[in-house]
Amino acid sequence: MASLIPVAEAADPRLDDYRDLTTADRRPDRPGGRGLVIAEGVVVVRRLIASPFPVRSLLGVARRFDELGADLDALDVPAYVTDAATMAEAVGFHLNRGVLAVADRAPRPAVDDLVRDARLLAVLEGVNDHENLGALFRNAAALGVDGVLLGPRCSDPLYRRSVRVSMGHVLRVPFTELDGPWPGALDGLRAAGLRVAALTPAPDALPLSGSGLAGQRVALLLGAEGPGLSAEAMAAADLRVRIPMAAGVDSLNVATAAAVAFHTVGHP
Repeated sequence: MASLIPVAEAADPRLDDYRDLTTADRRPDRPGGRGLVIAEGVVVVRRLIASPFPVRSLLGVARRFDELGADLDALDVPAYVTDAATMAEAVGFHLNRGVLAVADRAPRPAVDDLVRDARLLAVLEGVNDHENLGALFRNAAALGVDGVLLGPRCSDPLYRRSVRVSMGHVLRVPFTELDGPWPGALDGLRAAGLRVAALTPAPDALPLSGSGLAGQRVALLLGAEGPGLSAEAMAAADLRVRIPMAAGVDSLNVATAAAVAFHTVGHP
């Protein structure tokens, strides 16, 4: 069980993992310059505890640890108990969720392992907004997506804001970076038996509901909000598909569009 340890001073060195969280996503002292995995709030901390990511410690007010209850039984790490003011001084801002946990990063799966038995994959190009990325992972978890493959110019799904917006689902949906040059790496997905479909608002693309993708093994390409997919990614896809929309609306938020597409493709 996690050891509850009272902490009275924000400067206590045992809280260094939590210090100044506004810049903690990048750490030059960590592998690849990437920070620790940080979970905020009871729900997300609970999902971190249940994930493959090795928890290092927790920090929170007493009542939040009471809410976590039995979840702490599976841990053998320190849980630092303090008050809200001390916690805010340590992390650099007021945290109304009242509890944090930090973990080391876990190894990512190999692309081949993620693709082998997948029925539906999301493949991202240039999705670099942390909140959009987190929302997309939450939708992927809810709608049965087997994994997420990161192409070029994507944000790190384990950034603190992405973890928070996903409600911790980035910790349960497998993801990894595609190997090789882009978009040539898509050939490996096609060779593994997936149809590669590019989602675009272009009016000459096939309506998603009439594309014949439902029930097939599909790798769904999604681009950043605004620029969308590159011309090279579009050309590398087997087909282009769109979500029909009312006149006067040119596009959807990428996480919203992904949710519609995940449901349509994944539910024959």
